[in-house]
Amino acid sequence: MKFWVFFDCTYLDNSRGSQYTSEDFRKELKRLGITQSLSGTGHCYDNARMESFFATLKKEKLYQIPTYRMTIEEVKTIVFRYIFVYYNRIRIHTSNPNGWPPQKYRDMYNTTLKAAA
Repeated sequence: MKFWVFFDCTYLDNSRGSQYTSEDFRKELKRLGITQSLSGTGHCYDNARMESFFATLKKEKLYQIPTYRMTIEEVKTIVFRYIFVYYNRIRIHTSNPNGWPPQKYRDMYNTTLKAAA
């Protein structure tokens, strides 16, 4: 099993899907020093942030294009660009101060930390 690690992570909150409860997945988390938290069966609010993200992805992007005519690689490219180009860098997020996209919020936070040091 191979993980792509995009940022430091010590805690993973996810559902009880078979991909998350498999022995290989759990061993890899342990090897990486990541604590896993499985949501309760039938408790959708345990994973509300991800459910909200996927609803946004579907509404804003996937339902707007004919994915049924595309290859899986084309859809993967579209999803990747949506997340890493638009969602993280441009899209307004009401959960962040001033509605900043995640990347801008992270940059401002890091700048503030450096200035304080």
